[in-house]
Amino acid sequence: MTEKTNAEIAYLPPAVPPANHGHTVAAWTAMIGVMIGSLVAAIGVAMPAVVVFWVGMGVVLLALVLGLVLRNMGFGQPKPGVKPRREASGHRH
Repeated sequence: MTEKTNAEIAYLPPAVPPANHGHTVAAWTAMIGVMIGSLVAAIGVAMPAVVVFWVGMGVVLLALVLGLVLRNMGFGQPKPGVKPRREASGHRH
């Protein structure tokens, strides 16, 4: 008699993700910019001043683009197999 086993296959990630929890220059820059832009836009809604609202929304958009640029320059979450910018340059902070 052959006994069947119902073994479950576990699919694990190839490597452990970095433990910085998103605390990167790109993330901080984007989030601070989004918060400032949101505050300006909220003031524009409360006043009511349409121009102030759109200036705030422009700041939000600029912050998101700046965060994306910084991430692509190596100041964001490292990709698997790629050293972060601060380690690649040899500088210790």
